[in-house]
Amino acid sequence: MFDFSFSRSSGPGGQNVNKVNSKATLKVSLSSLQPVVPKLLWPIVANSRYATSNELVIQADDSRKQQENVQRCLLKLNELIVQAGREAVPGETSEAQKSRVKNLQKSANEGRLKTKKFKSEKKSSRRSSGRPDY
Repeated sequence: MFDFSFSRSSGPGGQNVNKVNSKATLKVSLSSLQPVVPKLLWPIVANSRYATSNELVIQADDSRKQQENVQRCLLKLNELIVQAGREAVPGETSEAQKSRVKNLQKSANEGRLKTKKFKSEKKSSRRSSGRPDY
């Protein structure tokens, strides 16, 4: 499922950078994530900045220690999936939003009833009252 590879890191660090393979690269095929990640999140994960044609490639070279960079890669993968979940699944509606929607629905219904009453009165004024008009 996970394929880690290690290479020499870039940037400052002196001799350590030149001789130690501390940069971690995590490659995960998108097909192997499908059983683990909910179907709703697939498009978001597949279009993320880590995605290539058919896999996710996540790199970390923040630390001088290889194991810390491995943990950082896994943390980035976790953050990607959690963020995709936040984007795809709406959160709880706040009480202020609920009351605002309720007020808008109430005013819309009052306007509808007002229009209905006006049209009804207009039509009833056209009708004859039942007695002759002479």
